[in-house]
Amino acid sequence: MSATNIHFHDLHSVTSDFGEAIVQSLGHKPVTIAPKYFYDSKGSQLFDAITQLDEYYQTRTETAILSANVAELASLVGTGSVLIEPGGGSCEKIHILLDGLKPKAYVPMDISKAHLRLATTELAATFPWLEIHAICIDYSSDTGSNLESNMVLPAIKGHRMAFFPGSSIGNFTPKEAVDFLAGMAQWIGSGGYLLIGVDLKKDISRLEAAYNDAAGITAQFNLNLLTRINRELGANFNLEAWQHKALYNQEEGRIEMHLISQCEQTVTIDNIDKTDFHFACGEGIHTENSYKYSNEEFIRLAGQAGFAPEALWMDDKQLFAVHLFRFI
Repeated sequence: MSATNIHFHDLHSVTSDFGEAIVQSLGHKPVTIAPKYFYDSKGSQLFDAITQLDEYYQTRTETAILSANVAELASLVGTGSVLIEPGGGSCEKIHILLDGLKPKAYVPMDISKAHLRLATTELAATFPWLEIHAICIDYSSDTGSNLESNMVLPAIKGHRMAFFPGSSIGNFTPKEAVDFLAGMAQWIGSGGYLLIGVDLKKDISRLEAAYNDAAGITAQFNLNLLTRINRELGANFNLEAWQHKALYNQEEGRIEMHLISQCEQTVTIDNIDKTDFHFACGEGIHTENSYKYSNEEFIRLAGQAGFAPEALWMDDKQLFAVHLFRFI
């Protein structure tokens, strides 16, 4: 099968959603912007670079877990499935599952259209036998309903497994995570599987180092959000007046990322009603949470969405876990 046989479904209106969300977010104090807006083309490239950093153990650890256990996974879930991956823009870890599980079809979803097209085109060249349905969608808010109403997933027949790697579930609050998992349950149906990566609670210094790398790539990734707002919405954020900050909130069990204003300043967004937003020196924009769980905590959380545990794999240092659940 050639790259021309990729089925691309564009279900997301980026510009209007992005502008409305940013103006609404900047208008509330304290300011919080959803992390999904990191992922324009540049943001996706920077995140891919983050995953290669020495400090960022999550990606290489999860990859090793999948490689070591894919044969056991295949014995549990079988072959010939429909493999659904929300956030599947980079497609890195999916190679392991495609080789090991030989699914009938692969359904990657991503909010970044350009990144998704490039990644899936390269994937189709590597796996010419694979049927690919690439869906450009904001899966964090369109879970279940939009895919069903547009007849994208219902048209792809076969038993299903959702794959949500990279500890991305940590970007949701626990309540949001339950809602998101319940939405994924709609995709896979009764008896379907969920394979999900979870970053485990561990030494705080190791957690904070993963989000404050020495090369400053995570800082660039965080600040690129302001670059995107400037470019797409006609804003005038001065990047030199903002500083990246990441810390572990032990009470909440999460890493928090912020952008901190280094002076008193006013930012204007020209493209939407020429709106002004004022920031005091030291005031922050909260850009991301990354919740960490114990295995027991996450199994209880998934259970609230109707998932029962089937298998659990970890690395020797117990830094990261890959859970297999079945929707009951």
